[in-house]
Amino acid sequence: MTEPRRLAVLRAIVEDYVATQEPVGSKALVERHALGVSPATIRNDMAALEEEGLIAQPHTSAGRVPTDKGYRAFVDGLPAVRPLSPAERRAIDRLLGEGGQPVDLDDVLERTVRALAQLTQQVAVIQYPSLARARVRHVELVQLAPRRLVLVLITDSGRVEQRSVEVPPEAPEVAPELVTELRGRLNAATASRRADEAVVALDGVVASWSAARPEDAAAAGAVAAALRSALDATREERMVLAGTANLVRGAGGFSASVAPVLEAIEEQVVVLRLLAEMADDPASGVSVRIGREIVHSGLSDAAVVASGYGSGGEVVARLGILGPTRMDYPTSIAAVRAVARYLSRVLAR
Repeated sequence: MTEPRRLAVLRAIVEDYVATQEPVGSKALVERHALGVSPATIRNDMAALEEEGLIAQPHTSAGRVPTDKGYRAFVDGLPAVRPLSPAERRAIDRLLGEGGQPVDLDDVLERTVRALAQLTQQVAVIQYPSLARARVRHVELVQLAPRRLVLVLITDSGRVEQRSVEVPPEAPEVAPELVTELRGRLNAATASRRADEAVVALDGVVASWSAARPEDAAAAGAVAAALRSALDATREERMVLAGTANLVRGAGGFSASVAPVLEAIEEQVVVLRLLAEMADDPASGVSVRIGREIVHSGLSDAAVVASGYGSGGEVVARLGILGPTRMDYPTSIAAVRAVARYLSRVLAR
C-alpha cells in the first residue's frame, strides 16, 4: 500500500475501531476526520483497502474493521514513538514510588510490572534477568563457623543468589585469612564475566589453588561448587506478570473465547519463548507482534508489544504487554519503551 491517502483512511479506521469497538463506515470517517475528500472517494479507498486485505467487513453492515495485516500497516506507518504526556510520566513516578525505595530486584520488578499493567490496561510481563545475558558484579564470602560459609553472587542486573558452603569434616578448619584470600581470587577471576566465562575462570582458580595449596583444596572446592551452582541458577528463565483482570475485562477484543489466551499465559514458557524471539526495532527500541504473526495458536487473536531492558547499554531481559489486536498501539508502544528505559536506569544504579 503506497498511496498516502489510503494510509490516512486506514489510520482513521484503526483509531475509530479501537476507540468505539464498532465497525467503522465511510459516513463516520467523514464526520470524525478531516480527510479532505468526498464520501465517495473514501468508499473507493475502503474498497481498495479491503481488496488488499487490510480491512474486512465482519457482517452485512457497511462498517469495516482492521485485519491483522491492517494493524501491521498501521504500526509500521506510525511516524515516531510519541513521548509520554506529563500526566503519564507522573503516573509512572507515582506507581513506581509507592512504598518507598525498592529493596531488591524482586521488589523493583513487581512494582514495574504493576505500573505497566495500570498504564496500558493490558497484561504486563517482565522477564527476570538471567546470567546468560548479565555479568558477575561481585562475589561475597562470609564465614559463619570454622567449616561453614555463605556465598553470595550479585550480577550487574541486580539478581542475587545465595548458597551455603559446608567444608568436609576431614578437611582443616577454614581460617579467616583463607576466606579473605578466596574472596579476592574469586572476584578477580569472575568479575564482569558472563556465566559461561566465569565458570571457565573458576575452574582455573580451583586447579591452581589445589596445586599450590593442597591442604586447602577441599575448602576451595566446596566454595567453587557453591559458586558454580549459583551461576547455573541464574540461567533459569523466570517472569512476573500483572493485569490478568485487564485481559478478562477486554475480552470483547477477542473474536473467540479469551480462554486460550489465559491458558497460553499460564504456560509461562510460551510467553518467555515469545519474548526471546522478539527483536527490537532499531529506530523505536520496541517490537510488536500482531495476531497470526504470533506462532502459538492460543495467541492468534492477541498482540504483544515488547522492549529490552538492561544496564550499560546491554539488554539482559525483556518486558512487554499482551492484549487484543484491537489495542491503542501508539500509547502502548510509548508506555513500554518508557518503562523499559526506567528499569534500565534502575539497574544501572
